[in-house]
Amino acid sequence: MFRVTEVVKHLLIINVLMYLGSMLLGDPSHGTSIDLVNERLTDFSLWGRYRLAMFFPTSDYFRPFQIVTHMFMHADIGHLFFNMFAVFMFGPPLEDVWGPKRFLFYYLLTGFGSVLLHTLVRGVEIYWFGESVFAANVPSLGASGAVFGLLVGYGMLFPDNRIMLLFPPIPLKAKYFVLIYAGVELFMGLGNLNTGVAHYAHLGGALFGFLLILYWRKFGSRL
Repeated sequence: MFRVTEVVKHLLIINVLMYLGSMLLGDPSHGTSIDLVNERLTDFSLWGRYRLAMFFPTSDYFRPFQIVTHMFMHADIGHLFFNMFAVFMFGPPLEDVWGPKRFLFYYLLTGFGSVLLHTLVRGVEIYWFGESVFAANVPSLGASGAVFGLLVGYGMLFPDNRIMLLFPPIPLKAKYFVLIYAGVELFMGLGNLNTGVAHYAHLGGALFGFLLILYWRKFGSRL
């Protein structure tokens, strides 16, 4: 029977509570709930109280704690569901192998790696390619970077385990699934496709996860 491990359970609970909190806490002067993505398009005055998403460091809305808090916030219920479903599916096998401390460290580090690469790319877009400075005030949020780290971890620890795809509904070895998914993200990122998805954040989580596992394999871990 499938078992939810301790850290995975707490990650699921925290993410759900953070999402519900962001929806339930409304601005009294507007009488509305808070949508961290849509509010940026309509009313900047709401942002003074809602700064848990990650902003570019030059933005007036940036705060250092966002480096951590952004990975526990989600744009909508679909965003939350698919990320938490991935944590639920791929997290327990990794936590069983690594133990709770190493697993949590890995999860948080890949989340940090995702926002680091995303921020670096955003800086290049703004200062080298002349993208509107407004881009600095567009928040990024979600556990997707850490989720990509989990996918890489699963693919490296269980490369021959088969994952059932939804479209098309065929089984695929984990190592091939990860490579294909990373390739798609890289293509979409380089193509600068306006999908509203932080593709380089996903790649950052995958890259940091890959490098950390290589480091552990060579030098071990004290956690």
